[in-house]
Amino acid sequence: MKVGLFGFGKTGKAVASAILKHKNFDLEWVLRRSPKQEGRLISDILEIDCNNPGGVFSLQNNKIEPFLDTHPVDFIIDFSSENGISTYGKAAAERHIKIISAVSHYDEQQEFFLRQLGEYTTVFWSPNITLGVNYLIFAAKVLKSIAPFVDIEIVEEHFKHKDGVSGTAIKIADALGLKKSKINSIRAGGIVGKHQVIFGFRYQTIRLIHESISREAFGNGVIFVAENLINTGNGFYQYEDIFKPYLTEKI
Repeated sequence: MKVGLFGFGKTGKAVASAILKHKNFDLEWVLRRSPKQEGRLISDILEIDCNNPGGVFSLQNNKIEPFLDTHPVDFIIDFSSENGISTYGKAAAERHIKIISAVSHYDEQQEFFLRQLGEYTTVFWSPNITLGVNYLIFAAKVLKSIAPFVDIEIVEEHFKHKDGVSGTAIKIADALGLKKSKINSIRAGGIVGKHQVIFGFRYQTIRLIHESISREAFGNGVIFVAENLINTGNGFYQYEDIFKPYLTEKI
């Protein structure tokens, strides 16, 4: 499968690395706003030996419509910003390119636009695309549905200088219908990221824990999503839509 990538920061580079190393995906291009590193091979930048290295291009020197015509892909992976979808969304949907967005936040209008694109192509969005975090959220929702009366607290741990409450913790709280006051934040040392959902029963406790080790987890999440969307029709999808068939199959 041919893949194009928007966003080439630290996380974008980790995602590009995971795609380059995967035998079933070819990273055809990275498209950036600025011409920084334009013309270079992605594999050279990341120092990865592969058969189909792909190149870096810029929006400054390429208009999106002709670019997608001359550099066709099956998927666009978006790790850029909330404004990125307005740059490529319509053009990609018209060409039936599947869109996987891992942008952490969209406003209501942008999310509405994303859902509209699902009428013309496959669109997937997850503010945190790591498989583990979404597995935790899905499992937590199942547990709460079984015991809606249980006490629930969320604990998020990150490196010492991280500002604000974790966006992932807020997503977990929203998924469980909890107030942000149920989120407990810890800042210490160089913790990459750890999220814990505590279910407090009267005589027992259940803890669901996810801990990040490397940004490559985002790349693995992208690949998992793409593999599950290859034969999916038009529509707007999130992780729960991918997980549900697995649950019903096993039961």
